[in-house]
Amino acid sequence: MTKYQTDFLVIGGGVIGISVARRLKMLYPEMAVSLLEKEADVGFHASGRNSGVLHAGFYYAPDSLKAKLTRDGNYAMREYCQRSQIQVNACGKLVVAKDADNLQGLDILLQRGRSNNIDLQEISAEEARQIEPRAKTFERAIFSPTTASVDPACVMKSMRKDAEAEGVQFHCGIAFKGRTERGVQTSQGEFRAAYIINAAGLYADSVAREFGFSTRYRILPFKGLYIYSDEPAGAIRTNIYPVPDMRNPFLGVHFTVTAQGAIKIGPTAIPAFWREQYDGFSHFQGLEVLDILSRQARLLWSSEFDFKRLAWEEMHKYSKSHLVNLASALVSDIDSKLYQRWGKTGIRAQLLDIETQRLEMDFVLEGDSESVHILNAVSPAFTCALSFSDYVCDYIQKKLN
Repeated sequence: MTKYQTDFLVIGGGVIGISVARRLKMLYPEMAVSLLEKEADVGFHASGRNSGVLHAGFYYAPDSLKAKLTRDGNYAMREYCQRSQIQVNACGKLVVAKDADNLQGLDILLQRGRSNNIDLQEISAEEARQIEPRAKTFERAIFSPTTASVDPACVMKSMRKDAEAEGVQFHCGIAFKGRTERGVQTSQGEFRAAYIINAAGLYADSVAREFGFSTRYRILPFKGLYIYSDEPAGAIRTNIYPVPDMRNPFLGVHFTVTAQGAIKIGPTAIPAFWREQYDGFSHFQGLEVLDILSRQARLLWSSEFDFKRLAWEEMHKYSKSHLVNLASALVSDIDSKLYQRWGKTGIRAQLLDIETQRLEMDFVLEGDSESVHILNAVSPAFTCALSFSDYVCDYIQKKLN
């Protein structure tokens, strides 16, 4: 079979993979940087299916990678979009309290925001209604002025164009099959590389195990669904989120305002039965079903984050009326008849520590002098893509020196 030679080989054509490839080409302009993507184009999976929200960075524990990378990533992505003439909706975000029990959660978010040096405004319920007249909150709320929305598909198209202009070689429609002595085996022959970067998203753990990594981690997929509103653009001015459950990495059902001003509610975090369970039985993988079901069964009886409760609550969100009812706690005057259209399904490639039965809350990397494996690049990875790529490339440089 044909052998292809390169210096750096990135596996995965999502926003992280492309950003890392571009950064490597900038750092090593004389070296060949290649990107391998199994689909016909980039951004087919999480990067092209995410909400498009550019997060500010106040949800995350101050000592986490997410905290360190989100603020800078938000700024860098907004600057990139403006420079590339990609529409940015600087609509901000309200985090509202449903009742008195939520006030402590607001205080935690405010403290994290201050620790992470994030611009946050603690506001009254009346001030929240001045920002968004339909917002419902108990006593007070948080406003994040640096939260924004973009169109992920536009970002991915632009980043590929830029990467190709910079000299990154794209190889789409070619799937990873396994490791070889000097590189990787693909559906189109061997790709030999001096260094390999695994940014394979839903299959990052499988690729990593070929290199001796991810021994204690497995991807546990969760299905994210949004319902789109038929209300006119601008009917809600800002993103509106609840206080999240700090025990898991999901932010709860909320209102998202898209780059074009459209409104959607979601997402769900429904346990998926195979990794690419987007629609019906598309991409069905029997062995994956058996493996994932066995992990979910163990989590039902023994997990740090009460998987049984989470699964039960999330499965109910297949009901549009239930999802709309949950969202109605955040916003007044919601007409359920205007919320009937499901959006494109996304799958969250959530990492599970199989030793502790705990969902990983932070980004996770493993690697050595031959390869690096980005194992947990879930939200806010889209926001963080540019700052995250700097971090990954610093990691690579240290391993190579």
